[in-house]
Amino acid sequence: MASAVLTAPLEVLKTRLQSDYYQSHLSNLRSARGIPPPHSLPFARASLLHISETFQILFAIPKHEGWTALFRGLGPNLVGVVPARAINFYTYGNGKRLYAQEFNNGQEAWWVHLSAAVTAGVITGTATNPIWLVKTRLQLDKSQSGAGRGDRQYKNAWDCLAKVVRTEGIKGLYRGLTASYLGVVESTLQWVMYEQGKRLLKERQEELEVSKRTATIWDKTVLTTGNLFVAGGAKFFAALITYPHEVIRTRMRQAPPQGWSRPKYTGLLQCFSLIWKEEGFAALYGGLVPHMLRVVPSAAIMFGTYETILRLLGTSSSV
Repeated sequence: MASAVLTAPLEVLKTRLQSDYYQSHLSNLRSARGIPPPHSLPFARASLLHISETFQILFAIPKHEGWTALFRGLGPNLVGVVPARAINFYTYGNGKRLYAQEFNNGQEAWWVHLSAAVTAGVITGTATNPIWLVKTRLQLDKSQSGAGRGDRQYKNAWDCLAKVVRTEGIKGLYRGLTASYLGVVESTLQWVMYEQGKRLLKERQEELEVSKRTATIWDKTVLTTGNLFVAGGAKFFAALITYPHEVIRTRMRQAPPQGWSRPKYTGLLQCFSLIWKEEGFAALYGGLVPHMLRVVPSAAIMFGTYETILRLLGTSSSV
């Protein structure tokens, strides 16, 4: 919850950069300034352009909508983050134990971690999708002072929830669920890399103890900070590899454009192909910078807290 509050502006910024409205707005600004589309630029220049546009929007939000706009959607985020993490860690930990006991003689293995992570991801995504849909729509909802789209569409989270159910039915709360299932690949990669990293750290510590050599400053540094770097590194690589699903999920959760009777994005493959066709491959990585700035330290803190609490309770994350 502390992480969600502190990183809320980055979450809002990431979600807006993932939306088609902001991508269209940025495209118009580039055209006016004579800047070609990012996909036609060299990688280094395109990266610098993305970082520059990221900070431009970050500073523009409080200027046009007030500072509170940087925390829009925080309520549903706080409501969702606790059950989401609780469900994910609970199903992963118990799933790992059950898979190992039932199918591998009580021993852990990479495929045990993989199976437990997939199970945890699917259950968590299904249970919490309505919360994240409301959060996304509130973050994309703009005030009258921003870009002339009229008054805000939703007063608060409850109003958003009621309008979605009234206009789109219960199934409207599950828009983007298929993209969430695609996102299970990210959480699975994260868990597997985290477990393998922990295993390597444990083997390194055991080797140091067996050799009975004096621990160097580097050894002590690895011992005290290793798990944090493993957790952050696992999240970094998993998020980087699978990031396009984040953009697709946001697009599918957007409210239908004003005057439209149905959403612009109706399915996983349709959304992916439409983004690629209209905006190019670079659009699938919109909002990557604020996303990484938010999730990597958050993951390190989260996993570090998880392991610490397990040790305080006299148990372990290992089978």
